[in-house]
Amino acid sequence: MKTVAAGYYYLLVALAAIAGATIALAFVLIVVDVGIRAAGRQPPAYTSAVVELILLYFTLLAAPYLVRRKAHVFVNVLILRLTGRARWTMEKIAYSVCVATALTFAYVGFGLMIEGIQSGSFEDRSIDVPLWVAYAPLGPIFLLVAIEFGRYLIGIDSLYVDRVKVDRVKTPDGL
Repeated sequence: MKTVAAGYYYLLVALAAIAGATIALAFVLIVVDVGIRAAGRQPPAYTSAVVELILLYFTLLAAPYLVRRKAHVFVNVLILRLTGRARWTMEKIAYSVCVATALTFAYVGFGLMIEGIQSGSFEDRSIDVPLWVAYAPLGPIFLLVAIEFGRYLIGIDSLYVDRVKVDRVKTPDGL
């Protein structure tokens, strides 16, 4: 089981690293596009479409890792004012809502991807991109997000810990 947990953790890290690489790629594409324009030349037509997809992929690929690291945005003002059983109950409700929402997005994402594949539709932009490409990461990534919130729900960890403890990196041994 430790091997599976470690592999899963490294999957999250790899997705976050890919997200970082894609945002660096977007930066390079934009700089090259602007440089070509400034030189009075015609820049590639695909830059805008590719950067838009990169922004979608970047956001999604980083999401599970951010949930694991407690680095996403959340409001904890109510939870932190509660104690004991009330706090525990509110945490479980929050986690349950997050799991249900993520699973709903995963279900819809998988459905949209399958529909895009079956229809053979393309997004008409500066370049033709198969519609399913835009939807491909939705299902798997939101499934990983649901798993991360599920970890909190079953008590492996808590989002609502002292903020000083959040900076400590969780290694596969400390899952």
